[in-house]
Amino acid sequence: MCRGRNINPSAKMGESKAILAVVAIQTIYAGYFLLTKLAFDVGMNTFVFVFYRQAAATLFLAPIAIFFERKTAPQLSLSIFLKIFFLSLFGITMSLDVVGVALKSTTASLGAAITNSLPVITFFLAVLLRMEKVKIRTSSGIMKMTGVSLCMGGVATIAFYRGPLLQIWHLHHTSLHSHIITPTNTWIKGVFLMFLSNISWAFWLGRVLKSYPSKLMLTTVQCLLSSIQSFLVALAFAREPSHWKIGWNVRLVSVAYCGIIVTGVAFYMQAWVVEKKGPVFLAMTTPLIMVITLIMSAFVLGETITLGRCEEDKFVLEHMYIILTFILILMCFIRDSVLGALLLVGGLYFVLWGKTKEEERAKAAFNPNLDEEKACGELKGEESKMEIKS
Repeated sequence: MCRGRNINPSAKMGESKAILAVVAIQTIYAGYFLLTKLAFDVGMNTFVFVFYRQAAATLFLAPIAIFFERKTAPQLSLSIFLKIFFLSLFGITMSLDVVGVALKSTTASLGAAITNSLPVITFFLAVLLRMEKVKIRTSSGIMKMTGVSLCMGGVATIAFYRGPLLQIWHLHHTSLHSHIITPTNTWIKGVFLMFLSNISWAFWLGRVLKSYPSKLMLTTVQCLLSSIQSFLVALAFAREPSHWKIGWNVRLVSVAYCGIIVTGVAFYMQAWVVEKKGPVFLAMTTPLIMVITLIMSAFVLGETITLGRCEEDKFVLEHMYIILTFILILMCFIRDSVLGALLLVGGLYFVLWGKTKEEERAKAAFNPNLDEEKACGELKGEESKMEIKS
């Protein structure tokens, strides 16, 4: 007997909200890369920026956490505190400091491109730590390993590939750095520092949520600890008083945006999306950061570009981005390799495809009637359409 599922209007509304939420999240992160790059371009010290950002996040989150979770948050034991301390050190402070140095050596669009490797790195670390299993002889296992290989190849391609100059359109305004040549060694260092920051960030993502159940209080404690850690790092690398000056300019806007919007707003939107649609849905939208950054960097920063790196070692910006099904290809002005971006996005979707297939098989094994119920639901949908027509 067929037991179809009724069409729930609230479910459709939830689907639309989830889509709008992920677009907003990725737009927020695209703004993060652009504003951070702008702050560094006007001379802000990268280590001081990280401290100010984390301090702003702490000041913003602390009153909210105390108001909402003062009575419900569990006690913070010494072992959990130490765990959060080291996770904050390696997963947040180190990651943000490294990505700051990398952005100063490269571009905002590079940071957006390599962000696509984050879900793949998380999966790879999960395999190494035996938190994830890969069945090599299955199609899903093959796709996962192919995705990891493509991701690694994408990072290497962005770092080393030299391609011909390719101009699709010409912007009428010039870039702030259109005449600055980035040395090869500096660019390669920036690429691998960006990749290292993603490894550090993936380590944090994989473990931190299991440490403390109160998400808001946990985030506040992490921001506080990261503020102290990044302050000590900044003292070591920025001893000139001028490095600590902000003023009413792009530096202050960048600090406030990253501390309040990125850390405060985006975190809770991510938690909501993961709760409603799962982590795979959120990870599949990661490349949106790249395409949004490409468009914004072309018009806001006025950057010009090529297919890869031209012979004069001047990196002209450009990416190819494939949205979900690899049908829509956008060519924008960025400073990285089109092939590298393709490999990164391709690797992401290969891993996510394999992961989704495994989850579907696990659900089918747990509920053998799942396919029958799905077919019945589709049949009822067709019957409803026929009734409406009649």
